[in-house]
Amino acid sequence: MTNEEIETRAQRATDLFKQGYNCSQAVFTACADMYGITDESLALRLSASFGGGMGRMRLVCGAASGMFMLAGLQNGSATPHDNNGKMANYAFVQHLAGEFKAKYGSLICAELLGLAPRGTTPFPSGEGWGEASSPKPEERTQQYYEKRPCSEMVAEAVRIYLRNI
Repeated sequence: MTNEEIETRAQRATDLFKQGYNCSQAVFTACADMYGITDESLALRLSASFGGGMGRMRLVCGAASGMFMLAGLQNGSATPHDNNGKMANYAFVQHLAGEFKAKYGSLICAELLGLAPRGTTPFPSGEGWGEASSPKPEERTQQYYEKRPCSEMVAEAVRIYLRNI
């Protein structure tokens, strides 16, 4: 894939995020057609639950989760006892995670957004992060986009993924 093609898909992810889709939806949907998922509504629904660090619990970053979902389409095993296939996929996911973490310092949404100290594990909704992990999404305003690194992260997740396939 050329750099121009990668940048086109990275921009598509940014555009989707800025339209109001979550980080996982933006990454996954920007590349899902490469795997025969041409129904954009299906791609958006498949990836919907991983936004905000999995259901807005601020756990694994949704941009990274979208990237990992794509990894499953690329080389995930569909056979229950295919240990070599599982190992290859897990190795690929770990490699992608390593690149993302090297760039941003964490895979944890709460840490990336400055809602939790680095190296901590956020609690699920209602157990310690208060409004930060409420299931209610924040209103998408210009201020929202200015204070969040998510637009950059969705584009970079697409770049990382596409450079590695």
